[in-house]
Amino acid sequence: MNKIINKFLIFKFLKVIINSLLIFLCLGVLLNLFEEIEFFKNSNLSLTLPILLSLSYVPTLVIELLPFIIFLSSMFYFFHLRSSKDLLSIKIYGYSNLKIILILSFFSFLLGIIFLFVLNPITSKLIRYYETEKAQYSRDVDHLIAINKNGVWIKENYELGYKIINAQNLNNKNLEKISIYMFDNQELVTRIEAETALIVNDPWQMKNVHVYDIAENRSYFLENYEFQSINTLEKISTLYKNLNTISFIDLILKYEELNKKGYSKKLLDEKINKFISLPFFLFLMVVLAAIFTVGSLKTKENFYYILVSILTCVAIYYFKDLSIALGQTEKIGLVLSIWMPIILISLFCSIGVIQINEK
Repeated sequence: MNKIINKFLIFKFLKVIINSLLIFLCLGVLLNLFEEIEFFKNSNLSLTLPILLSLSYVPTLVIELLPFIIFLSSMFYFFHLRSSKDLLSIKIYGYSNLKIILILSFFSFLLGIIFLFVLNPITSKLIRYYETEKAQYSRDVDHLIAINKNGVWIKENYELGYKIINAQNLNNKNLEKISIYMFDNQELVTRIEAETALIVNDPWQMKNVHVYDIAENRSYFLENYEFQSINTLEKISTLYKNLNTISFIDLILKYEELNKKGYSKKLLDEKINKFISLPFFLFLMVVLAAIFTVGSLKTKENFYYILVSILTCVAIYYFKDLSIALGQTEKIGLVLSIWMPIILISLFCSIGVIQINEK
């Protein structure tokens, strides 16, 4: 009988979560679609590409909001369980409030692990496709920066043509092992090879430079060389802050490789801890929702609990962002800033669970 009840609880809960995810996904696609249509309004394209881009972008956004989706889903589920009198029926078979909450909480924890190892690699590929496709139609297409397994790639225009710049990696304020190809009327006229380039300001300060003048068929070596570029450290570094294109599995398995490419350990550690904290966050969101709903059987209080749940979501969202901001500015430890909201919610839930289990 226990297995039957467990399946009943879990499958009903899963159905609510799937419905909630679909609602958020549809709303997200609809809202993002307007933005994509606005972006492509001057292009002679059908709606197919904006729809595909919206479908590629929104799943990542939904996963970022997953703790709050689980919280709202749990609130709705417990409302339904309570109003249908199923909660009282289940208790007849010896199920306490605590047992019901733990079953659903551990199921949410398991969902978090599934999201990390199964869905996150898919969403990271989708967001990579989104950024690659959108860059091709960008109004700033003449000035592009990209990072892949071959290093940093930069394309920018200049008076006579355009430049293609490739560097093996970004190390602090320097690009390392740089190759620059300068084109004039689609013809390669100059190639520059440099050991390093300090890119804090324009012009770049390059060291140990080999210049190959293909037009004049000559080459020369310079210890120091100034290279004009519109791209500086501030602009290039923004790409290293976007880790949504890298899955949790790749962050773990390719940590050292990503660090050598220029991704800072601080950003990598922050993203890894965010991923690891996700299952725990989902676990606590179910417990928190149960505290607000399971304790009372008065259906007239539903509106009050819905209002409280919305305010709670907003408070947790902003507190989470504030905590991470404190970590990024080194007011507190970065790892602590990510786990501090979870620790505080855990303390609150541990008190609340004891109270509702007595009812």
